[in-house]
Order: sequence, then C-alpha cells, then structure tokens
Amino acid sequence: MSTKQLAAKIVHATRSAIIILVISFLLGEFIFRVYNSFNPLFIFYDNSYNRFRGKPFADDWDFKLNSQGFKDVEFPRQNNQKYRILGVGDSFAYGIVPYKNNYLTLLESQFQEESINVEVFNMGIPSIGPKEYLSLLMREGFEYHPDMVLLSFYIGNDFIDSYKSRKWYTYSYVASFIHYILALQRKYEGRIIHGKGIYCDDCPNLDEAAYLEMEKERSFIFSTEITDFVPMFDAAVDSLKQIQDICKKRGIQFVVVIIPDEIQINSLLQTEVKKQLLVQEGTWNITLPNERLAKKLKDMGVDHLDLYPYFMKEAQAKQLYRPQDTHWNIAGNQFAANLIQNHIRNYVKP
Repeated sequence: MSTKQLAAKIVHATRSAIIILVISFLLGEFIFRVYNSFNPLFIFYDNSYNRFRGKPFADDWDFKLNSQGFKDVEFPRQNNQKYRILGVGDSFAYGIVPYKNNYLTLLESQFQEESINVEVFNMGIPSIGPKEYLSLLMREGFEYHPDMVLLSFYIGNDFIDSYKSRKWYTYSYVASFIHYILALQRKYEGRIIHGKGIYCDDCPNLDEAAYLEMEKERSFIFSTEITDFVPMFDAAVDSLKQIQDICKKRGIQFVVVIIPDEIQINSLLQTEVKKQLLVQEGTWNITLPNERLAKKLKDMGVDHLDLYPYFMKEAQAKQLYRPQDTHWNIAGNQFAANLIQNHIRNYVKP
C-alpha cells in the first residue's frame, strides 16, 4: 500500500470517527434533554456550592455540624409521618447565631411545643445564591422527600449572586454528565465557619469602614436609574421558577421568605451610605427590590412572605441585626421564626 493510499485511509477513518462522535453527542444531548424535561435529574446541576459548605462535624460555637456539614442534627431519611420542611438559603439560613437560636431551629421547636409534628432541615450554606439553591435541592434536598421547600431569599446579595458567570459545561447535557462522572472522584472537605467559642450578640463582626464599604457596593439595587439590576433580577427569578416547577411536579409546597438587608431597616446606616454615594433625592427606592420580587412571585403563583414591613416596625423598639454584620442577632432570629411560623401554619397538618 502506497503512502498516499495509507494517508487517504487515515483521513477517511478520522472523518468517520468524527461523524460518529458528533452524531452520538447530538443523540445523547437530545435524549438527556427530553428525559430531563419529564423527570429532572440531579446530574445536570452544578455542585460548586460544596466549596462553601461547612466541614462535617466541625465546631460552630457550642454546636457541631452534622455529617454533611449542615448546621443541624442528622437528617433522618425516613419521614416518620412528620411534616418535613427543607430550609434553603445562604449565610442567613446557616446563621451567625448559635444553633439553638437560629430561626429554622426555633421554627421546628415552636411547632413541636404545640404538639405539631414538624421537622425542619437547615440546609443553609454561606456564600451561595439562587442558582446554588436549585442545585442543592436537586442533588441532595429532594432525596429527603420534603413536604415544603422554605427558601430564604436575602435582598442584600441574592440578586447579585444570581448573576455569577455560568460554567461552560452546563450549556451541554452531555458535557454536564461527563463533568458529573469526573466530579465523583473529587472530595470536598468543607470549611470551619465559626469554630468553637462563645457567641457575642453585641460584638461587631466588621469594622465600621469595611461594613459601610460593603453596603455601598451592593446598594445599587435600590437605584431607580441604574439598569444593572435587571439581568440579575431575571437570573434570580429564573432559578426560583425552576425550583417552583420541580416542586410542583413532585407535589411539594414552595414558599419564599424575603429577607431585608439592614440598610433597609436601619435609617442611620441608610443615611450614611446615601451621603457617601452622593445619592440624589428621588433616585432611590429602598423597597424597590422587594416590590419587584413580590410582584413577580405573585404573578408566578408562589407563596411568599416579605419580612421588610414587620422588621421595619419591630426595629423601632429593638435591635434585630448584629452590629456591623448584616445578619440577624438572637432577637432578629426569634422574630423571624414567629413570623414564618404564623405564615406557614395553614400548611402544617396537626
């Protein structure tokens, strides 16, 4: 066989192999997409939230995280005839207060004190957003067969976190499947978030300058003139809509709790931030994100509770946020637990 004939055979074989690979890829893409539209599979969702979750059995003030790195006791697989609620959110759900003072812990204990069989699983992970809430539910949450998904949406950064760059492989179902197989080889050790110690409810977490800078950087969501908020809003709503659709298919109640940022509640903080940003009168609407989200959720038919008006009123009498921390203190957690309990009471079967 001549060199020319050999080269021709190699070219032909290569071309055939490429055609077969392309056809196989497209066929796999089609099959995965069709199947996933009827029965969503967790392998097509990113697991990047793992890099933020707690280290299993790590100390968190006077409590130890469970074996999965969540700030809760172990999650039983069997339902045991209890109304099961999955609490999903970021550091607000995880909580900066001790476990016993967390609003999700209080929500469970308060129902049980009324002899109502409710169990609340706290699956909060710091530094994640709506896209990760969806992934967490698909990869882990729905395995527990919940009756309700209670999603805590923090106005302060959940819109911003919704607009993180998308991983290239998530655009393809075949590539996502391959990534999932490879990801099985990796282990996430988790991180120690608070560590062992004594919690101080009155101690500031950040210095005043750093805290002001953080609030300034994300306060553009209150502007009536800046349009950067629109794509972030749309991305957040898209994730919530996907969660709603999957919950509906599985017969799970979906409730969103809208958590206000301290700048919306603390008038002194709000005045200082506006002063440093040279905000013109009439160009800010401090409730704009809440109003837009609440309206969208209402249009979608999603039950929701906006805590802003309640916290605004209660804050006149007591401090609800830890100093220079953005998160609720013990009193704020207790107040939130009471409001949420009253809101979802009708869903819980005695």
